[in-house]
Amino acid sequence: MAKRDFYEVLGVPKNASDDEIKKAYRKLAMKYHPDRNQGDAAKGAEEKFKEAKEAYEMLSDAQKRAAYDQYGHAGVDPNMRGPGGAGAEGFGGFAEAFGDIFGDMFGQTGGRGRGAGGRQVYRGSDLSYAMEVTLEEAAKGKNAEIRIPSWESCDTCHGSGAKPGTSAKTCGTCAGSGTVQMRQGFFSVQQTCPHCRGTGKIIPEPCTTCQGQGKVKKQKTLEVKIPAGIDDGMRIRSTGNGEPGTNGGPPGDLYIEIRLKKHDIFERDGDDLHCQVPVSFITAALGGEIEVPTLADKVAIDIPEGTQAGKQFRLRGKGIKGVRSSYPGDLYCHIVVETPVKLTEHQRKLLRELEESFKKGGARHSPSAESWTDRLKNLFT
Repeated sequence: MAKRDFYEVLGVPKNASDDEIKKAYRKLAMKYHPDRNQGDAAKGAEEKFKEAKEAYEMLSDAQKRAAYDQYGHAGVDPNMRGPGGAGAEGFGGFAEAFGDIFGDMFGQTGGRGRGAGGRQVYRGSDLSYAMEVTLEEAAKGKNAEIRIPSWESCDTCHGSGAKPGTSAKTCGTCAGSGTVQMRQGFFSVQQTCPHCRGTGKIIPEPCTTCQGQGKVKKQKTLEVKIPAGIDDGMRIRSTGNGEPGTNGGPPGDLYIEIRLKKHDIFERDGDDLHCQVPVSFITAALGGEIEVPTLADKVAIDIPEGTQAGKQFRLRGKGIKGVRSSYPGDLYCHIVVETPVKLTEHQRKLLRELEESFKKGGARHSPSAESWTDRLKNLFT
């Protein structure tokens, strides 16, 4: 039976580009592949698949296509088929046509198949470390030293993982590549070798010191710079101080998470600070000057006459300058009027006399009490 024209087989014109030829072959290969056709239609589909494959092999090669265009089938000797011909399983050209889509999912098909390459390389895992700092340390910054785990080459086996006097052997499953090809239909999927776990080596007699890891876990001291203005929950990244990679892969990173200790006086809110300032009811009533603390020193503020509990005083620039801030925040002082306790009989008498004088003075001494009484009356009327 005479062979059909290769261009007719693929359904493309003679001036078709390489991309058009490849696209036409993909379509036919997916349609007539033996795995997709079962039963009575299998034999016919297989013939059409082989026919399309042969056409693509010839037309995708520039030299073979030129010879075919000039002499037809007579100009293409089957013995000239090189590496682009059918592979061990009859998929020559298939991986070539689909390689740009599926990439390394295809194994070695044809002469130009992708090699197994080296062992699988994995990046090391990241580590996390929680560090507690005081409010003062967070505001000013500091240099701190922390102890973190590190991995060093085993002195017993010198990093080989094998017991002294023995050596690791090449994995027989993956031939030292660390990967194996798993076929699923006409796809070939590359996976980590389950026998050697991607190392490409098998250790018959592991080192008793490192249990075949080739490295031992130790502790090392790392100096960390805490920037001024850092806040609770922020993280500092130390590159390359995480767990080591596998098969020469890069190490992971260390993340230091800041935990702010509770302060006896101040509460932080972003770059601002808040504190409660106790004031005697005499000072609150008569007014006066009091000292309030800041992170750096003490400052004096004037308490006006008749200051009520909850009154807020704002001290500009007495907060914290955040890591990303241009100016420091403010300090908010919240007044807490203290009620005297453990009074003597004489003091009690004086306070009762003071209360009587307040009653005689009326609402002008207690404006808040009057407004509250009015609201209470309105509630029940």
